[in-house]
Amino acid sequence: MKKKITTAVLAAAGSASAFAQTQGAATAPVSAWAGGIKYLAAALAVSVAAVAGGMAVAKIGSAAMGAMAEKPELSGKALPYVGLAEGICLWGFLVALLILLL
Repeated sequence: MKKKITTAVLAAAGSASAFAQTQGAATAPVSAWAGGIKYLAAALAVSVAAVAGGMAVAKIGSAAMGAMAEKPELSGKALPYVGLAEGICLWGFLVALLILLL
């Protein structure tokens, strides 16, 4: 599992740096490191948030299903927690968007 996550993060970082190299000629003269780091940080923000959100939804979802199997009336109380875990992914996307635009 750890090896798959590491491979996914490295693949995202590689694609972000390749994108940074293709966009570098169209922007104002900035050092190559500053442009590359910007895209790398955005890719890292999205990838870490997506992995963390997926792990949170897996844990909370299985616990919610177990609770609803025993008491079906708990479904309304367990569902918002899954939504909160998915919100982690949205925050990662928002941070990446702010990194790229600012």
